[in-house]
Parts: sequence; structure tokens; C-alpha cells
Amino acid sequence: MTEPATSEGTFAIEVPGFAGPFRLLADLILEQKVDVCDVPIASITDGFLAYANDAERWNLEEATWFLAICAVLLELKVARLTPRNVEPDEEDLLGASPDLAYARSIELRAFRKVALEVARRLEEEAGFFTRDIGPGPEFSHLYPDPMVKVRPEHIAVLAAQLLRPPPMLDLSHVTPVRFTVADAMTAVEERIQAIPGGQASFRELVADCQERIHVVVRFLALLELYREGKVDLQQGATFGEIEIGWKG
Repeated sequence: MTEPATSEGTFAIEVPGFAGPFRLLADLILEQKVDVCDVPIASITDGFLAYANDAERWNLEEATWFLAICAVLLELKVARLTPRNVEPDEEDLLGASPDLAYARSIELRAFRKVALEVARRLEEEAGFFTRDIGPGPEFSHLYPDPMVKVRPEHIAVLAAQLLRPPPMLDLSHVTPVRFTVADAMTAVEERIQAIPGGQASFRELVADCQERIHVVVRFLALLELYREGKVDLQQGATFGEIEIGWKG
């Protein structure tokens, strides 16, 4: 694979038999117009990493799409390259032997007779229905009394089991929830509004955090504020400092 060609906001590649945007190549592979086994995914990944190092061309949406497509292509390639034991199906066996075709016709004739018999019985018995009432009151004395063997002490035991309070559940192994996203969103809004110009880095917003879980919740709160359109996020380089701007 040669060095990847680039255009404005688009990752392009050059491989044997194809030169152009990687999105177009992925569509051709998914439509089975290009054999996935002929595509060097490892080389394409190296080219994309070199392409993504340029901060001006970095696009989170394109990187996410690239990872998802590469995962699909790898799965397709593994499926193509993995040997499979293909068992001959019934049609192959029938095509190879006329005796099997004759046996199949006899079997189908038997199934047809059974189907006709079942249909006839269903039609004849369609007027029958089950009895949905019990015996008359003159037979009530024949029923066994279900309370004949019940004693007061039996009822007391059952009542004690039903009214006994449930055992206390030990939750000492569960970490208590001390930080919530809602509280973290309020803290982020207060801290960034207190900064002149409403501009701050993520490192500044978590400077008061004492534990890692507090930092994680603060980051989730920042993403929630971004989803609501209250803040603007900028990251100049991969794994670089995140700059936050307050939009309100």
C-alpha cells in the first residue's frame, strides 16, 4: 500500500486495484463488489493513524466510523479465511442418486395422506367442545374436605413464616453512591462561569477532585452539558488537553 492520499476531511487510500476514499471502498466490500481478502486492513490502519496525527484533519466522527467499519471487515475476512466443513444437503443427495429421489416421493406421498387425515378429523370434530362446568350440587358430599387434616398449630406455623420480617441484607460490600452526574453538572457550571471569559481546561475543572470516581463523574457531567449544548469542547491533539468553553 502506498502513502494514503488525503482530501478535505476525507481519508483516502491507494491499494492494488483501487484508489479513492476509504468510505467508497468499504461500501464496495459490503456490497460484495470487492473481495475483502484482497484488502490489507493492517496497512490501511497504519495509514489512518498517520492521517489522524494531523490535528487539523482530526475528526471524531470519522475515527469512530473507521473503527466500526474495520471491525466489520475483520469479521468478514476471518469468516472467509476460516475453513468450514460443508455437509452435503438433501438436494445434493437427491441429485446424485435416483433411488433417493424415488424414496423422497414415497415419503411425500405418506405425509400428504397424513395431512388429509388430520384435516378430515379437524373438520369432523369442529362441533365438539369441552365441558366448562363442574358436577351438580347433589354430588357435593362426594368431595373430600380439604380442611379435615388442618390443625390450629399448623396454621400458627404458617402464620409465623408469613409474618416473619425479612432478614437484613448485608450491603457492606457495595460502594455507596457519593457523587451523582446532576451534582457534578452543577459544580461544572459554577466553576466554569466563575472563570473570566468562560474558558477552562478539563484539568482545571477537576483540580478539586480527590478520587478517580469523582473525576469520572465530572467527565460524564461535561459530556451531558455538551449534549445539551451548554458547553463547547475542543481537543487539539489525540489524548491532548480538553478545552471547555461556556455557551450557556
